Amino acid sequence: MHPTEYYRLPWTLTDNVLSWLEPTKKCNIYCEGCYSTNEPNSHKSMDQLRQEMKTFVSLRKVDSVSIAGGDPLTYPHVVDLVRMVKDEFGLKPVVNTNGHAMTPQLLRDLKKAGMHGVTFHVDSSQSRPGWKKMTNLELNPLRLQLARMVDDEGGLTCSFNSTVFRDTMHEVPAMVRWAQEHIDIVHSMVFILFRTARSEEFAYMAGDRRVKIDELAYYDQENNPKPLMTPELFELIQKEEPDFDAAAYLGGTRDADTFKWTLVGRIGSPEKIYGYVGPRFMETVQTAHHAATGRYLAYSHPSLLRQGRATMTAFSAVDPRMRTATRRWLSDFAHSPRRAARKQYFQSIAFIQPIDMTPEGEANMCDGCPDMTVHEGKLVWSCRLDELKRHGTFLACVPLAKMTPAPVAEG
Repeated sequence: MHPTEYYRLPWTLTDNVLSWLEPTKKCNIYCEGCYSTNEPNSHKSMDQLRQEMKTFVSLRKVDSVSIAGGDPLTYPHVVDLVRMVKDEFGLKPVVNTNGHAMTPQLLRDLKKAGMHGVTFHVDSSQSRPGWKKMTNLELNPLRLQLARMVDDEGGLTCSFNSTVFRDTMHEVPAMVRWAQEHIDIVHSMVFILFRTARSEEFAYMAGDRRVKIDELAYYDQENNPKPLMTPELFELIQKEEPDFDAAAYLGGTRDADTFKWTLVGRIGSPEKIYGYVGPRFMETVQTAHHAATGRYLAYSHPSLLRQGRATMTAFSAVDPRMRTATRRWLSDFAHSPRRAARKQYFQSIAFIQPIDMTPEGEANMCDGCPDMTVHEGKLVWSCRLDELKRHGTFLACVPLAKMTPAPVAEG
């Protein structure tokens, strides 16, 4: 993978696709390596959340709002919150949940309130009642159960998140295949690479105080000795699916060539993928939507995602990969019209790469991060919010080789 092969996403701090709203830090299950601390008594008032939304719209232009946490389904007013985001601010509410508390009735209520879609975080690191100690592949029946619930309700996007550790990365190609098998009801898969605290290389400092490694949610892992990078996963997937490739990426603040957010789009059916969209497709979609609405696009309506064949042919004029996909479909149609005439779908796959450090200890963040949240009236990285809440400052990394004289004792 090389950055020049892909479209560099134009998202910025103030002009982006998403914002991240946390009504609570309370969560109903435990996820290994989650960067958000579970706080049972942390529900915000609706007035607080309304003020945070006002801060968002005054500082940031977005298409959608991720309602997260904690787990937002533990928030007693989540339906009212969805309604507020939709009706008062005119944005698409997307609920990010582990799904443990989701029921068909709650899903229906959220949809009536204006929810655009739901993203379920399901992976093997979770201590989920009834599904403990299962591999990611053994959790596929749970994913399918949740996806079918959303499909039965209709009119909602359905996405899945999963944290990837070095000892689980071998499961990713099969998870990508599973997503294809259910491309008609699973609209997106997101792989979040685990954030490793590199304590053998760096000391974590809150001002002049060295922070104990067990104070960090993203602590060291025996099976995750070094940070995962997106190109590693692509190489793994491409061994089984050679055509698998990205269309766009978001670089880093310190290293513009790093793949912080990497977007893949593909068109096909549960039986066959005809092709992967290219950089010109993604550039056309993002710039055209921005020109028409003043905002970059985060989530399309499910009815559009079911128009895969029309998308292929429409974008063949500008995207070489779509021309290839269209030729494959036409060839199939000539040999087996009935099979080729089946509905084709668009599905996206994303990879999010965590903070990585330069040799000097500088944090290489997502440049134009979509998941910014509000803290004390300011936009901050949601993945580092706990640093501010627990230590009053973002933590700094200092190479251990430069720690002379000895730092202030931990704790």
